[in-house]
Amino acid sequence: MKRSLVLFCNLFPATILLVLLTITRSTSAQLVSSENRILFQVQKLLEYPQALQGWNNWTNFCYLPPSPSLTIVCTNGHVTELTIIGNNTSSHQILSSRFSIDSLFTVMTKFSNLKALSLVSLGLWGPLPSKINRFWSLEVLNISSNFIYGEIPPSISTLKSLKSLVLADNLFNGTVPDFKKLTFLQELNLGGNKLGPYFPSLLGQNLVSLILRNNSLRSQIPLQFIKFDKLQTLDISSNEIFGKIPSFLFSLRSLQYLNLAANQLSGNLSAKTACGSALTFVDISHNLLVGKLPSCIGSMISKGKLLYSGNCFSTRRLNDQQHPYSFCKKEVALAVKPPEKTKKENESRVKLSLLLGIIGGAVGIAAILVLLTVFIVRKSNQERSYRHRDRSVADKFYAGASPGPNTDTRRVPQTMRLSAVGMPPYCNFTSEEIEDATNNFDSTNLIGEGTQGQLYRGWLRDGAVVLVNCVKIKQKGLPHTINQNLEVLPNLRHRHLMSVLGHCVITHQENPQPTSTVFIVFEHISNVSLRDQLTDWRKRDMLKWPQRMAISIGIARGVQFLHTGVAPGIFGNNLKIENILLDDSLNAKVSRYSIPLPSKNTDQNAPNQIGSTNNAEKEDIYQLGVILLEIITGKQIKSSSEIEELKDELEKGSSEAQSVLRSAVDPCLRGTYAYESMRTAVQITINCLSKAASKRPSIEDVLWNLQYSMQVQESWTSSGNLSTKF
Repeated sequence: MKRSLVLFCNLFPATILLVLLTITRSTSAQLVSSENRILFQVQKLLEYPQALQGWNNWTNFCYLPPSPSLTIVCTNGHVTELTIIGNNTSSHQILSSRFSIDSLFTVMTKFSNLKALSLVSLGLWGPLPSKINRFWSLEVLNISSNFIYGEIPPSISTLKSLKSLVLADNLFNGTVPDFKKLTFLQELNLGGNKLGPYFPSLLGQNLVSLILRNNSLRSQIPLQFIKFDKLQTLDISSNEIFGKIPSFLFSLRSLQYLNLAANQLSGNLSAKTACGSALTFVDISHNLLVGKLPSCIGSMISKGKLLYSGNCFSTRRLNDQQHPYSFCKKEVALAVKPPEKTKKENESRVKLSLLLGIIGGAVGIAAILVLLTVFIVRKSNQERSYRHRDRSVADKFYAGASPGPNTDTRRVPQTMRLSAVGMPPYCNFTSEEIEDATNNFDSTNLIGEGTQGQLYRGWLRDGAVVLVNCVKIKQKGLPHTINQNLEVLPNLRHRHLMSVLGHCVITHQENPQPTSTVFIVFEHISNVSLRDQLTDWRKRDMLKWPQRMAISIGIARGVQFLHTGVAPGIFGNNLKIENILLDDSLNAKVSRYSIPLPSKNTDQNAPNQIGSTNNAEKEDIYQLGVILLEIITGKQIKSSSEIEELKDELEKGSSEAQSVLRSAVDPCLRGTYAYESMRTAVQITINCLSKAASKRPSIEDVLWNLQYSMQVQESWTSSGNLSTKF
């Protein structure tokens, strides 16, 4: 459902332009034979998608009826519009290893009169070829919801007729090219990638919609936005944007929709802030803003047009969730480090390692790296709360935890602050709503049954797909005990958890004790599990080392939230790779974690699997280590003996020559990782799998090492070392 909504949003503005182009097409056009052949070549290169089925030598492409998945428009015997939409909205299925994105665009650029091209959700993968600038007449380009990676080629800025550019929901990274030459650009949608740290350079005189949500932007809001008089939609949410919000942003003449949520924006909003007459929706939630809401913005609250929770505003209303002023003051001091510092530090580490390698040889490198690792581990207890703030591409959502043993000092305030981004309000469902959602618990909606009851698929009245967990409990002390345990449920909402959307409790009076049924409603993750992604060779090949590191960090963040983001912490979560789900953006989400309910059919009042017992915490760390082991080796683990065998191979590889470690990791990763990055991840994995529970690291240590590994990887990649021979 989420994927479909994003897909619709990506297509809708571009569709307006496509309709205008369609009106002008010639109804008497007969396609020239050369372009006829090109279409058959495209069909073959795209591996015969459903939308292109049924073509033959007698197909008249200029007279095919438009459909939701295929539109071909001809003018004077030439294709001027081509729209192909696949059906990969819920499964991340990519094209095979035989697919070549370079070959596809080589063929398609032969459409010399093409004005509109949309290739959406077709499983395209690979770097976008620079030859895209051969589309001389292109006005609309939409290649959203694919798996295109690497940097956006600068040559795209030479398409001077371009009016709509939609590259959303791919795997693009790096800095956005200079788009100032695109003077006719009306729509730019780069959301759902890993682009950053700076805003793209835009002329903006004709820009109507700018969407940069869910990227890695880490800078201040550009003052050039004041010139964007025609801008109606601005969405820069879920980045790391810091500094004050410019007052002029609210008063842009044409602006209707403004979303600045889930950033690090700070300071006061000027009391003199004026709002434009067109402004109908503002989201400034989950930032570090203080003071009072300006009157023009505050007046939008009663109309439901303003979201502002998760800040430190002194303006408070019923059910208003604001942090104390001290929280924002502390976070601001730690949140605005410039990206150059991290890059320089990482480069210096890499250069130092290379220098030592030249001087000391292979033996010297091994000895120094061992000493460096020991030093870092010891030093981390003092520096972690500061160094966690140096973010990486995969480190979008900061979890600034101090690694002390005390539960209160291990809280993750930033994670708590961003945990519910994009989530609907928590809901106390009625029994009728639960029955409607599951079609009265129809057996066809039953997904499975485990230690914590039955799990059903359901649909809410707004059409959202959910999962409903049904648990029957017999216990003394009801309903007081159950209500006490349910207090934590609204807090189980996090970017890297399968979050709880609401619950319902029904109590039946039965002798000798009452019985209660608890219905817990979870968000539905429409994509596959990490296990599925790693066992399917086509999908596994797409998970290079940077993507696997981002997934590993996400899993660690989810576990950290369970341990330290709620009180009391949740341990004993039975972490398994098949319970790690990947959403449409390949964000990892921990599912099937321990739900804080009383033990079923018992007279005990203690919550099940809840507490701060060291054994349960360390067991979670061991299970996380097993998941990391599968991520690194790409091998499916079915027994404890396999764990020890793979662990021994990695341990041997990390202490010997690079070639030994290379032979132990997944062959799909070759050429995509920095040795020191891999070695750091391997070492923390080995520590997690220690037989002695007391020697296993804390979740903060695991997360810190994974983030350090990613920083080394980014420095290595930015130096031009990443192999393109995937």
